[in-house]
Formats: sequence, structure tokens, C-alpha cells
Amino acid sequence: MANFELKLPKMGESVAEATITSWLKDVGDTIEADEAVLEIATDKVDSEVPSEVDGVLVEKLFDVDDVVQVGQVIAVIKTEGGDTIEVKATEAQPEPVAETEAPKAVAEVAKTVVAAKESVEPVISTEDRFYSPLVKNIAKKEGIAQSELDTIQGTGKDNRVTKNDIKTYLESRSSAPVAAPKADSVVSNTSKTQSKPVTQTPVVTSGDDEIIEMSRMGKLISKYMVDSIQTSAHVQSFIEADVTNIWNWRKKVKSGFMKREGENLTFTPIFMEAITKALRDFPMMNISVEGDKIIKKKAINVGMAAALPDGNLIVPVIKNADQLSLLGMVKHVNDLANRARLGKLNPDDIQGGTYTVTNVGTFGSIMGTPIINQPQVGILALGAIRKVPAVIETSEGDYIGIRYRMFLSHSYDHRVVNGALGGQFVKAVKDYLEAWDLDREI
Repeated sequence: MANFELKLPKMGESVAEATITSWLKDVGDTIEADEAVLEIATDKVDSEVPSEVDGVLVEKLFDVDDVVQVGQVIAVIKTEGGDTIEVKATEAQPEPVAETEAPKAVAEVAKTVVAAKESVEPVISTEDRFYSPLVKNIAKKEGIAQSELDTIQGTGKDNRVTKNDIKTYLESRSSAPVAAPKADSVVSNTSKTQSKPVTQTPVVTSGDDEIIEMSRMGKLISKYMVDSIQTSAHVQSFIEADVTNIWNWRKKVKSGFMKREGENLTFTPIFMEAITKALRDFPMMNISVEGDKIIKKKAINVGMAAALPDGNLIVPVIKNADQLSLLGMVKHVNDLANRARLGKLNPDDIQGGTYTVTNVGTFGSIMGTPIINQPQVGILALGAIRKVPAVIETSEGDYIGIRYRMFLSHSYDHRVVNGALGGQFVKAVKDYLEAWDLDREI
């Protein structure tokens, strides 16, 4: 017999810690190699930590909501033999509850629910239906039988049931008036996986005011924003671009593109291509700062802010964006945006960015002053496209016409980027947008 120390793995550049969100295994459980043991959250991405060996979990060194550093031992697994580890009954018993808080009738209901969960037969995958280890663990913990699980509509690849699918099903099932009001609080003490509710309960104070606890993500975003302002000397440059040619070109080709590729052609990949070209022209915008050292990046990895279902933003990264065709850019933008909305981004998807773009026009804003994504030195905000009267210059004289125009707002770190470079860069983006070829093929 030997003990294997399960450590928090390295999950990408600059990621030094993670928060444990739930344990999928309890002390005494048998674990197979590559089977998920716990779930963690790093910045805005949720991940699983799998076991590297077969064995039995004998010790958990951290609890749910604990913050763990990369490389720290989080659990101990006994290997070679897989003997059953006896768990003392006292470890699985709920803490004493006062009669006024949980009547005996509710406690009896809780015991019945726990017993029902433990009696459920293990879920197995079939030729027609595959279930991941994570889904199997959730089904086991929640007492979902194979026949019940088979009825859940899957949204994953090949209609597989995902973590979100089963959680959505559990939420809808728990809303039915069949469970005792306080049984959940008792069951959670005996459940193998303990986790806090996702929704946060506001604390009502005097009058109508409410105090609402920040979410984990909210706290992280708050810290990052303050740190960035305290680190970089933020300066902005603004410029207006005429995107009439882009507007008309997209209108002409988007229907055929959808029929041929099965994907929507948005403005975002067009803008990303122009920004990537400008970064290639001005490599000193594609840098990062560490102390008093400037690191000039070889790869052009452009991050694009994407909205999450809860209203927060995440920044998935298009790696080596300068090596993509426009079609490749469309594919990458759509893939990352879709997976961001579904909560399916991987830690690597948000690492390694060298410059960031955010589309404030999505929310109706015509311009903005975005905060730099450290340790980068620039971020570009794309304003809403507006149809406006404009002066059009021709060889035969000037005239007023209707044009599609938008503001580009460039925030940059004035410690290392002076006004000339910051202005020239955003001017280059404008020039690429305005030089769009109406006959371009995609």
C-alpha cells in the first residue's frame, strides 16, 4: 500500500490559486485514474481535478470555498490494493439540531431521502447514451436512477448530458412541492458533496435597503479592476471610423455565408482582423510589463470580452490571431463566444492574451474608457455603429451623406506607451476598417 498526494495542478499562465467549489468524492470512496475528484474555480472558469491513480480517498485537506495554491496537496489517495477504507459513522452523521430548528418529522424525511439516494443502482453508459464520471457522481449524490437520468435532454456533443443539464433538471425537480421545507438543510450534512447555494440571499436592513454579498467572481473582478488602475497610468485616445463599406459588405454576404458555413457572420471577427493587423504594424503595443522590464511578445493573442449568463464578462483569447484568415477568425470568435455563454471554456482558453478588445456597443454605448487587462498595456473599446449625417469629400467637392460610423476608444498604459504610439495604433485600426474591399470574398 502507498499514499499518493493529489496536488492542485498548474492551470495556465499566471494562475497561482483556485477555489474549491465542490468535492465529488468523499473519504472512503474508490477512485479510478482520470476520474474527477473535485471541482475548482480559477478566475472565471470552472474545472475538474482528476486523480492520476487508482485507489481510495483517505483524506481531504481542504473544504469547499477554501483557496488552494498551485502545487499544494489537496487530498491523499491510498493506492495498490484498493482495500475498503472504513469511515466512522460519526463522520457521516449530521450535527445535532435543536428541536425548534428541525422537528423530528423533518429529520425522518431527511433520513428517508438519504437512504433512497444510497440505494440507487450505479449509472452506466450504453451504446446510445454516454455519461461522464462527473454526471454519474452528481446522479449518485442526488439519488437519480438510470431510468430517470435517461429522460434528461442532453445539450452536449452527440446529445450527451452535461453538468449544466443535470443541474438544470435538479433545479426544476426541486421546485416541485414534494420535498419537506427543511429537509435539504439536514440532507446537506450527510451528503458526500457539500456546496453552498448558487443564489445569494440579500440581507434586508432598515427600510427597503438590502445588503447583497458579492459573488466569488464579483470579488475577483473588483480586485483586478482596482489593481489595474493602481498599476497602470491609464490614458485614452478616441477616433471615429466610417464603417459604411463593412456594413454594406456584410449585408451582402451574410445570408450566403450562413447557408454555406452554418454560422452567423458578425462584425466582431472583421474588427478583430483589423486590430490584429494594427498590432503587427505596431509591435510595441503587443507587450507586457513586469517590474521595470518590457516583454515584447512574439505571438499576437487577442482577447475578446464576452458576456456570461450572469452579466459578468470573461475574456477568451484567440491565439496567433495574425495567422488566421477571415474565415478562421469567424470560426474562432463564434466558438469562443458560444462556449463562454454555455460556461464551457477551459482554463487555457483565457490564458496568454497580449491585447484585449471589448465591444461596448453591444450595450448601446457609443464609446467607453475600458480598464487595461494586466499585464497587457492596451485595450480597445468598440462603440455602437450609428447611421449619421457626415461630410463626404470627393474630387468634385464635398457633400452631406448618410454614413455608418463608430467610435474606437483606446486605453493604454502611459508608463510605456506614449500618446503618439497610442494614437497611431488606433488610427491604423480605423484605416484598415475604412479600406474594406466591397468585393472581398470569404
